[in-house]
Amino acid sequence: MSNHTISIDDYYDDVMRGGNLRTPDHAARLSFAVLRALGFNLGGAAKRKLAKALPPELARDLTRSWRLINIRHGNLSVDRFAKDVARHSGNTDPDFAKTAMRAVFRQIKGMIGDDVSRAVARDLSPEMRAFWNAA
Repeated sequence: MSNHTISIDDYYDDVMRGGNLRTPDHAARLSFAVLRALGFNLGGAAKRKLAKALPPELARDLTRSWRLINIRHGNLSVDRFAKDVARHSGNTDPDFAKTAMRAVFRQIKGMIGDDVSRAVARDLSPEMRAFWNAA
């Protein structure tokens, strides 16, 4: 398990810098969008494991969305995931969303243990897994 604990304000500041965002509020909005999209695309066991490893504020963003029928896209592309993030963040540029996704994933992976990170990676589509692992 990772011993790296940071405050939620430091998390948003780090996402802001890593994602080339203007304010912590922008970082919070994009973090919410990334976690929401991630929550839609993880199975229940991986989502619960990740939520347990995250601070409560971030775990809430990950788990607050659900679908009546969980039909996950086994070949979800990074571009499709970025479009979902852009839509949920109020930004219409998926390329910009990829920068924010990378920053959020990097910060999350710094907070969680390697075992949780591997569980998340295993549950993602191959293209998203590569993006997660590269962050």
